[in-house]
Amino acid sequence: MVKLALPLVVTMLLLLALVAAAPVGLRPDAPSGQIPQVRLSPRAEEEIKQVEQHIDAIEAAALTDLGASPDHVRRIALLGKLLLFDKELSVNRNEACAFCHMPETGFGAPVSELNKTTVSYPGSVRTRFSNRMPQPHAYATYAPVLHYNALQGDFVGGSFWDMRATGIRLNNPVAQQAQGPPTNPVEMGLIDSACMVYRASQRPYRALAEKIWGAQAFAIQWPANVDQVCNVPGPAPASDPMPVHLSAIDRGSSNRAFDQIAEAIATFESSGEMNQFSSKYDYVMAGKTQFTPDEKVGYTLFRSSATHCNECHRDGGPGEEPLFTDFTASNLGLPRNTAIPFYHENHPDSFGYAANPSGLDWIDPGVGGFLLNAPRLSGEPNPNATWTKLGSSFLGRFKVATLRDADKRPSPDFIRAYMHNGYLKSLKEVVHFYNTRDSLPTCKAGDPGERVSCWPKPEYPQTMNRKQLGNLGLTDKQEDQIVSFLKTLTDGYVPPGKE
Repeated sequence: MVKLALPLVVTMLLLLALVAAAPVGLRPDAPSGQIPQVRLSPRAEEEIKQVEQHIDAIEAAALTDLGASPDHVRRIALLGKLLLFDKELSVNRNEACAFCHMPETGFGAPVSELNKTTVSYPGSVRTRFSNRMPQPHAYATYAPVLHYNALQGDFVGGSFWDMRATGIRLNNPVAQQAQGPPTNPVEMGLIDSACMVYRASQRPYRALAEKIWGAQAFAIQWPANVDQVCNVPGPAPASDPMPVHLSAIDRGSSNRAFDQIAEAIATFESSGEMNQFSSKYDYVMAGKTQFTPDEKVGYTLFRSSATHCNECHRDGGPGEEPLFTDFTASNLGLPRNTAIPFYHENHPDSFGYAANPSGLDWIDPGVGGFLLNAPRLSGEPNPNATWTKLGSSFLGRFKVATLRDADKRPSPDFIRAYMHNGYLKSLKEVVHFYNTRDSLPTCKAGDPGERVSCWPKPEYPQTMNRKQLGNLGLTDKQEDQIVSFLKTLTDGYVPPGKE
């Protein structure tokens, strides 16, 4: 029956996967044909302001290092850090790439109130929100270039939840990922990749970039209207896909500089600042401290055949770093999260852009959408035609995240959100979902027991992982013990007596 339904489902997903954004609160009285207005709570607004101030402080501190003469790799990493924390590189000069990837949350989503509510984050055009939870970037650079393992039947590697940053063109998935947000209409919002190159050429770190890349990096004849063009939010019109009008040679120079910007960001993201391996787990493995009894039992459960956790979230093997991911993709059977404002951005905004014309009918196709070349907000199309025939079996599947820093937060009351749609709000909820997804009843609308004694139906059940989760038979205490172990994966551990 599933085989008969898949072609129709694929067709529907391709039609519905036109992607986008919207708000915390929606005005029910919005006039017909207008996008509902965003109402971020005062708490969310205050948190956003604090994050922006933190970004400015990190950028200012990095700028003070410009006069230093570190080695070549450190210079590239410094440049990448400056690019990552520079809000001037967004259309409205108000959003750095780091706005969704801050160190206090493992370079993940840093606004507790948004994690609790919208899950996705507002872009440079503040009424546009992305369609998924920001994916943490710590340890992301260990992902290989995307490839298909035929014997295993899995895609491995890439970046983004849907793996669309393959790394094939730049031989680096994270570098290719860094090229997505700048021209994503619902994120940094630039209308042309050349705008990022132009903006970077006006910044204090230009001399550092030219020292690394050469004097030719920004030797581009910019058109007289480049500022005017780059102040208009994307996307570019189909009739003029590269509205910064450059000669063929200058376009080639701009494209290369755009690649080098991405490569510099990837160099920073591969640094020890982002990948610290300084958790309690690392100290235990080094013989410098010990697990508590609950942590130890949790680790044993984690590695047992009863839970299957270690099958995807691998803690290493011969020649492997303990990264707690296998870089594959899985459909966990999560329900839809219509709190994401994306579902409501189905009318043109003040710039005439409707990111999600399908509205509440949109279904997130995941990796399968990328393989089938469904419409996307950013990134390059599927580069391998032979992969397209595999797309149906990967609909609804998303990249397996690392568990490192999964509990990293600036304060105990800070809310983290988990999975591609942020539906789960604590590690306890995550483990409880894995344990009871199939053993608890399906929630009715408004059921007060949701997430505890029932679960909503899955968004896309056809490809759901039924082998490694759903009815694990764990007790409540065993769930808590696994959570205790997961918390030992947080970087920045200080052994007793070293405080």
